[in-house]
Amino acid sequence: MGAVGTLAVLPGLSVLSTPARAADGNGAPKAFTIEDPRIKESSGLAASRVHPGVYWTHNDSDDGPYVYAVDSRTGRTVATVTLDGIEPRDVEAISIGPDGDIYVGDIGDNFGGRWPEVWIYRFPEPKTLADVTVTPVRHTVRYDDGPRDAESLMVHPRTGRVYLVSKKRSGKGALYAGPEKLSASGVNTFRRVADIDVWATDGAFSPDGTRLVVRSYFDAREYRWRDGRPEEIGRPGVPLQRQGESVTFSLDGRTLMYGSEGKRSSVQPIGLDGDLLPDSAAGAADGAKNGGGASPDGKSGGGTDEGDRNRNLAVGAGTFAVATLLVVSLRRLFRRK
Repeated sequence: MGAVGTLAVLPGLSVLSTPARAADGNGAPKAFTIEDPRIKESSGLAASRVHPGVYWTHNDSDDGPYVYAVDSRTGRTVATVTLDGIEPRDVEAISIGPDGDIYVGDIGDNFGGRWPEVWIYRFPEPKTLADVTVTPVRHTVRYDDGPRDAESLMVHPRTGRVYLVSKKRSGKGALYAGPEKLSASGVNTFRRVADIDVWATDGAFSPDGTRLVVRSYFDAREYRWRDGRPEEIGRPGVPLQRQGESVTFSLDGRTLMYGSEGKRSSVQPIGLDGDLLPDSAAGAADGAKNGGGASPDGKSGGGTDEGDRNRNLAVGAGTFAVATLLVVSLRRLFRRK
């Protein structure tokens, strides 16, 4: 399903209903389609630090220990990394740390808390794009308040600390902080540090570490990051996708890239503006007039003219959103039965 301009359809929901501007004349990222037939359940997304224009992704489950590098200019897979010695259970997220390592989160739990331990796999981002087999470091993870289902893993680009966001099932989801440095030999206890009122399917830090975004199937929240704590500042626009599962920032921090599950799924860009821009990008973007991002007050995302003119489509889109969310939830619940 294609991306569309911003439209508030239900309290807490922000989806797109008219074609979004995928790029402008200043080199903003463009939308692209993941062409590899092996990638049917793209569940995480991370912009390469070494290879501009390349995004790392992986399947959700039932695939194997593989991570794929996709070139956004062609949509084709340009490298496949095989994780030796790993039998993934439910891989849900991917992030790149300041150490240049790729962190892969085997953190999903469709049963809402059955697994007492989950894992994070870590390996250096390859300097050359080619098929390769690596032996990753495995980090064992537990939560300080018991097992959780999570689909969001974020590595802070300055401190290197790893964070997880539990998926909201009853009450609120939460942000969990890992130890200052992950251990490869013992158990890493992640401690609850803040509530996150989002049915979180992915999250990402901005490249400068001043913003955190957490997305759900149809909504997203952005936070200012201060002293290791999130402060909510607004809701960026979210494209209407088949099953919205992933998000990452572009390398310059001015654009959010949203991914989805499904064969030949698309990755859609949404520009940021106002308070939603990371600190390092805010000054350079003051004169920008377009981009499909938030309004200058940082309260609402995807503020294109097309989106404003199409807010009268809210009722129909809202009904679609609720029905789709129900189908997605049931599909994920019964997928392994």
